[in-house]
Amino acid sequence: MSPRLAIDGGERAVKTPLPPMFPGGMRIGIEEERAVLNVLRSKRLFRYYGPAPGLSQTDLFEQEFAAHMGAAYALAVSSGTAALMCAMAGLGIGPGDEVIVPAYTWIATASAAVALGAVPVIAEIDESLTLDPADVERKITPYTRAIVAVHMRGSPCQMDLLTDVAKRHGVALIEDTAQATGASFHGKRLGTWGDAGAFSLQFNKIITSGEGGVLITNDHALYKRAIMCHDVVGGQRHHIPPDEIIAGINFRMSELQAAVALAQLGKLEGILADMRRNHAAIAERIADRVRASGSAFRRLNDPAGDAGLALVLLLPTAERARWAVEALRAEGVGAMALYHPDIEDYHIYCYWAPIMNRKTWSEQGDPWRWASRAIAYTRDMCPRSLDLLSRSVHIDVSPDLSESQVEEVSDALKKVLEAL
Repeated sequence: MSPRLAIDGGERAVKTPLPPMFPGGMRIGIEEERAVLNVLRSKRLFRYYGPAPGLSQTDLFEQEFAAHMGAAYALAVSSGTAALMCAMAGLGIGPGDEVIVPAYTWIATASAAVALGAVPVIAEIDESLTLDPADVERKITPYTRAIVAVHMRGSPCQMDLLTDVAKRHGVALIEDTAQATGASFHGKRLGTWGDAGAFSLQFNKIITSGEGGVLITNDHALYKRAIMCHDVVGGQRHHIPPDEIIAGINFRMSELQAAVALAQLGKLEGILADMRRNHAAIAERIADRVRASGSAFRRLNDPAGDAGLALVLLLPTAERARWAVEALRAEGVGAMALYHPDIEDYHIYCYWAPIMNRKTWSEQGDPWRWASRAIAYTRDMCPRSLDLLSRSVHIDVSPDLSESQVEEVSDALKKVLEAL
């Protein structure tokens, strides 16, 4: 039965186009304009020097970001991937090491490990669509050096359980907080639970500078190594003794990016408050229909700490999920199924072509060649993850939804859930 036939009976629920899901990007305004113009007028586009002495916007952004998140140190870098690589380099991760990553995350989480010569080990997710602590524990070997907890779609992992697993096995814990800037778990900001937190400021993210990233940590030794990784002369600039300096890569943030990021940081709490309010309003309106349809909300490990940027429903079957997506789109809601076997998506492990096929820049640089044990990948290696994702219907929750649009999205969801 087609969704149009099933739910026809009047005009579609959503009357006007919903706002694009670029939370920080859509809030760019006079604050960012002024900040960029001030940098341009100073002619100081590079962090460390310019034609006249002055305060670095990157320095200021790092100080403000660290304070906002409750971390001792912050390092502004060129991307979220750079932040992950600096975190791993800061921990000394390299050839022969294994890094556990979730089956559901952007490929950069795994690629960062490969770029440093380490091998990704893929673990299942649970009903929160984040790392399953039990499967993480099953995947730990004597060669595991780190676990990467990814707070997908703004929702925190079970950080208490993952912290316990990491401590008991003596492995590092890195948080990939690219999609959850400002969110928390049990009142503690994400990114501060592990040894390091990696954030993205790419345009899709909660706050943005177009491109960019941030690493935070409370570990001075890790921070010092990350400084050397992110700048080829970072050791010299920071007066690290020559015999301790490690070769680095240029992952520096520019003053223009930092100026925009600093202005955006001032808007973070307002964006989060608006997304959480809209998420709660929609969820409350549709809760009865969700239960009646045999569906469920994605499990939130900490509802109060969730960023609120996505409403995810778990339907009984993949077929019903696909039907619901088509029906919601007919109603004007841009829903998507998180996994469809015929749609390539680099958020899902089985589509990570360079990882699954073990392709690297050189034959000798293949990290699997130097692994301490044989590691193979197959498309069906994480069946629980694929099942959960195939039944997941994702709806963006923009902070810029009006009250009437919240009502219209809720009506569309109720209409489709009733038809199910």
